[in-house]
Amino acid sequence: MTIACVPGVAIHGPVSQEHAARVLTPEAQAFVAALQRCFDARRRQLLAARDVRQKALDAGQMPDFLPETRAVRDGVWKAAPPAPGLVDRRVEITGPPVPRKMVINALNSGAAVYMSDFEDSHAPTWVGNLDGQVNMQEAVRGAIAMQDTRTGKFYRLRTDRRPATLMVRPRGWHMHEAHFVVDGSPCSASLFDFGLFFFHNAKASVAAGAGPYFYLPKMESHLEARLWNDVFNMAQDLIGLPRGTIRATMLIETILAAFEMDEIIYELRDHSAGLNCGRWDYIFSFIKRMRNHPQFVLPDRTAVGMTSPFMNAYVQLLIKTCHRRGVHAMGGMAAQIPIKDDAAAHVAAITKV
Repeated sequence: MTIACVPGVAIHGPVSQEHAARVLTPEAQAFVAALQRCFDARRRQLLAARDVRQKALDAGQMPDFLPETRAVRDGVWKAAPPAPGLVDRRVEITGPPVPRKMVINALNSGAAVYMSDFEDSHAPTWVGNLDGQVNMQEAVRGAIAMQDTRTGKFYRLRTDRRPATLMVRPRGWHMHEAHFVVDGSPCSASLFDFGLFFFHNAKASVAAGAGPYFYLPKMESHLEARLWNDVFNMAQDLIGLPRGTIRATMLIETILAAFEMDEIIYELRDHSAGLNCGRWDYIFSFIKRMRNHPQFVLPDRTAVGMTSPFMNAYVQLLIKTCHRRGVHAMGGMAAQIPIKDDAAAHVAAITKV
């Protein structure tokens, strides 16, 4: 169907009647466009700064702690205490926001937290992103359900216990949403994913006893964290929620961010829900950033575990930093999944977890 767009917005992709009525409403379009207009120039500047930093590394500069932020690292301060639903985070589960059955099963899993992932575990097709936003709306409101057309089995949220606390991971700062164009430029995928979820669900999340909670990926500096904090403040102001309602766990999955953990928590201190170790992306970042330094060539990835000295050092620093600042230190995701039709493979996968 043809969708009416607010001034300055163009949508280049199919939009179903459901998506138009529930996701890409005029009010939601305007909200995302406002974030894009306010913050995209800074986002692009920060992405350009990544390239400048890479050239310095290629020329021989080593990553190090920033002298200009020493006062933050040495200071005595704490971030905000855990928000409702984020006190117990001993077990978290993750998966994409589609298909719907997977979302329901994750919420019913018994895990303390379910991170619905619009990033790495999700193929971000246009329709898939919009379907995922519909699923998030129904999950927040406890109304998500479906019937499997093949088996006839009906899936709904369990009523005998509280579902997992929902967190959402938008795409990283480096990604664009080419189907949603604001003033002639593709929208930041981060702002698109965050903006649609927040606009439609923030108040309902609070009413359900939790809040709008996020995981923030691929961060490379405290200035990128500062940008997220400013986005959060503007978003909360626009819909009339108190600042600090949003909480976010920042993924430390780049070698440069590992040298700015204190600073990243500090920039988001009123919205912080701790840090998370991202093993595989951290290894990738190490390889990418140190590409001109043959002394840092790594062995086969299966030999690079969390007990490798450089990985263990990063994990221990993350734990120390988080505990000093009063926030959760989260272990990275285990990529193994249950294998129903192969008992031996299933045992091997669970053992790796």
